[in-house]
Amino acid sequence: MTQRIKIDFVSDVSCPWCVIGLKSLEEALRRLGNEVSADIHFQPFELNPQMGTAGEDIAEHIEKKYGATAEQCARSREAIRARGEELGFHFEMGKRNRIYNTFDAHRLLHWAELEGRQ
Repeated sequence: MTQRIKIDFVSDVSCPWCVIGLKSLEEALRRLGNEVSADIHFQPFELNPQMGTAGEDIAEHIEKKYGATAEQCARSREAIRARGEELGFHFEMGKRNRIYNTFDAHRLLHWAELEGRQ
């Protein structure tokens, strides 16, 4: 008999580690096969609610928020890229150099959920 569970997945849509977490969860559920059936419900979390609409340069933001050096950021980006590849998700780290407030993206997901399309 398949056990049915509900999972609240709390994440920010712009967070690469959240994508990795989601892909890891999906892989774990796939490995369980028919043992578990999961209803995944996405819950919003804003990593940078104070950020303005123009966003910020990612490197400057990470340095300011976490005190990370350019070398630490490069190692982190590589770890994200490599783990994403393991899970079948391709990050194009060089294409994105800004980070933005995600409030409107979370609002869009909420509205989509009301239509059954989250």
